[in-house]
Amino acid sequence: EVQLVESGGGLVQAGGSLRLSCAASGFTRDDYVIGWFRQAPGKEREGVSCISSSDGSTYYSDPVKGRFTISSDNAKNTVYLQMNSLKPEDTAVYYCAATQRVLLRLWLFRPARYDYWGQGTQVTVSS
Repeated sequence: EVQLVESGGGLVQAGGSLRLSCAASGFTRDDYVIGWFRQAPGKEREGVSCISSSDGSTYYSDPVKGRFTISSDNAKNTVYLQMNSLKPEDTAVYYCAATQRVLLRLWLFRPARYDYWGQGTQVTVSS
């Protein structure tokens, strides 16, 4: 069973930075995708960024492109999301998700395509 544990959320002022971590375990194959999603109150869950274990390809949604960076430390089985230049609209619960299914690019930010989810970590950006 794949397990994901997020950490690193918190309260930060606009313009500040946070780094989220997602510790992963239980993969049965070396080929998987880990994504970061977020959900603000009253809004749908949206994809933020994802990384492919097979070739290290990274993807970003338009609202975070240029501000967020996803990376992985394979030795620690951990994926990071470095968030810089944070804005109040980045406030949300951030979730780490994973799938071992093959994903077409247009599916990368669709929550229904991911099979495993962490518990979420709150990120609050004050203005």
